[in-house]
Amino acid sequence: MRKHILRVLALLLVIAIAVFAWFAWPDKARQDVAAVAGARPDITAPREQVIPTVKTAKPIGWAQGQTPTAAAGLRVAAFATGLDHPRWLYRLPNGDVLVAETNSPPRKGGGITGWVMRVLMGRVGAGVPSANRITLLRDADGDGVAELKTPFMTGLNSPFGMALLDGQLYIANTDALVRVPYTEGATKITAKPELVVKLPGGGNHWARNVIPAEDGRTLYVSVGSSSNIAENGLAAERNRAAILQVWPKEKTYRVFAAGLRNPNGMALVPGTNRLWTVVNERDMLGSDLVPDYLTAVELGDHFGWPWYYWGGYVDNRVEPKNPELQQYSKRPDYALGPHVAALGLTFAADARLGDRFVRGAFIGEHGSWNRSPLSGYKVVFVPFTPAGWPVAGSKPVDVLTGFVDADGKAHGRPVGVITDKTGALLVADDVGNAIWRVSAEK
Repeated sequence: MRKHILRVLALLLVIAIAVFAWFAWPDKARQDVAAVAGARPDITAPREQVIPTVKTAKPIGWAQGQTPTAAAGLRVAAFATGLDHPRWLYRLPNGDVLVAETNSPPRKGGGITGWVMRVLMGRVGAGVPSANRITLLRDADGDGVAELKTPFMTGLNSPFGMALLDGQLYIANTDALVRVPYTEGATKITAKPELVVKLPGGGNHWARNVIPAEDGRTLYVSVGSSSNIAENGLAAERNRAAILQVWPKEKTYRVFAAGLRNPNGMALVPGTNRLWTVVNERDMLGSDLVPDYLTAVELGDHFGWPWYYWGGYVDNRVEPKNPELQQYSKRPDYALGPHVAALGLTFAADARLGDRFVRGAFIGEHGSWNRSPLSGYKVVFVPFTPAGWPVAGSKPVDVLTGFVDADGKAHGRPVGVITDKTGALLVADDVGNAIWRVSAEK
């Protein structure tokens, strides 16, 4: 009898292991990234996962003299090195560059989920504590290298976006939009930041961005979701997965657009001043879904998260259902590929990188942790028409690659992208702890 029981238990254990392996086994992509990019990506059937595919690029940094690889006709060199997890960039009117050296605030939650998240963040180079600092970089002699690197503001709370408006410098901390008076040419600010509006802080998506709106008197602030598909309840997502419009004088705000799982980079397209953003979409539907995207955003838009993706495809995992929203779920304008982690965005308004890069969007793709094979880990360019829309039939064009070596290890991971005062492109690399400068070959 005892042997029979042991055999049954052994069989049940084998079945349990097989079931676990079936759901936990890494899902391998069946499509090239390019097939899931552009205005008409190939949206295949979802492959739901109980445990996400985990494939990371081990961070190894850059050896002395190593750089990423620039596209033909371009060259790349270090603008600044020795930084502490640089994520976001902002150019001041005098040409000085601010860099937010920052990371996630301490992540709450214990147990298996908390442990897995901490391990994963460490494996991709994001486990370091936040420096909570904005640093000023100045290239006074114009040689393409910042000879001044000095703390500009300290004591912040996971700062990210920065923007000037009416003599005030606005900083998007993870939990609040704050401001300080700004004097052109200043190399240090010691004033205590003034609270403008509180924001929901932390969560899986902690970074908050801010840019001036086209009306010249309000600000757009992006706030990512706290979860993958609102699995912690919709109450935890209040004023999240959205772009907020803030009235800084009145210290009030409204939800400008919603259903955006993790909007990050925002910019106004030259000519029309229409708001665009890049968005990180959801996980655990397989290596081919869902594409991150670049899209125009208007007041009242809803892009479907968490119930729908890519303009109305149902995510059957989400409860409660919301069938009324489906017909109103807006389709994004341009897919960037699955799990590329598009974060940085700037338009080529004053870029001087040759004829190929005169009009369009530069996008920093931080790179996947949940796709096999890896995707992202580069800077791409999406060409635009004079009317301010992506060129029909176009695919993203590589601008800066080589962040991952032949063994699948990461020298760096690109995040924020801006142009400098000469028209070169600056790229924040938070694993390589550097700012790269991409310029046209002479």
